[in-house]
Amino acid sequence: MKTYTKQKLTFEQFLEQCLESGLYELVDGEIVEVRVTRNHDDVADFTADSFKDEIKRLNLNYVVKNPAVFKTITANGIEQGRKPDVSVIDKDKWRSNRSAYAALEEPIQLAVEVTSTNWEDDYIDKLDEYQRLGITEYWIVDYLAIGLREYLGNPKVPAVFIFLPAVFIFLLDAEGKYQCTHFRGSERIVSRTFPELTLTAEQILTA
Repeated sequence: MKTYTKQKLTFEQFLEQCLESGLYELVDGEIVEVRVTRNHDDVADFTADSFKDEIKRLNLNYVVKNPAVFKTITANGIEQGRKPDVSVIDKDKWRSNRSAYAALEEPIQLAVEVTSTNWEDDYIDKLDEYQRLGITEYWIVDYLAIGLREYLGNPKVPAVFIFLPAVFIFLLDAEGKYQCTHFRGSERIVSRTFPELTLTAEQILTA
């Protein structure tokens, strides 16, 4: 991960200054390049394609973007610019202003992060920011099993969950807090957004 700016930027400044090529996020006021492996890309692409197939099969009112940028706010009030590896967005919301740039400030339906060396961003920082924004469903696809410690804060996940590849799905409850379920091996993924999805954890993790 390479940092390109020292000046603390707002989300709007990030959109103006961010390079068009490559994958960048706004983290703590700085433009940060996110670099991923081919394996990471394959897992993200397989997941996005699976969502697209389900949307087409059932004629669901969603679009899948890989990636789309939106604004989150940290507990300290800092604006962040996040780009999930896969974003599922309400089609009407996406098309409400089709001449606009891809940036969004409202919660999307589902965000997927495929873990890499900056796994703490996915398990701690983005988890808190996505919950705070109100993203209904959040997936962490940990195909490398690199979530090496117990989550902090709320919700807490027992240490037994770690060290093995898994798909973690966080769903907002009635109080706006994430509740987590994990899936491994031949276990069928259970998704609120795609309740008829027939994928297993293994299919995603070994894509």
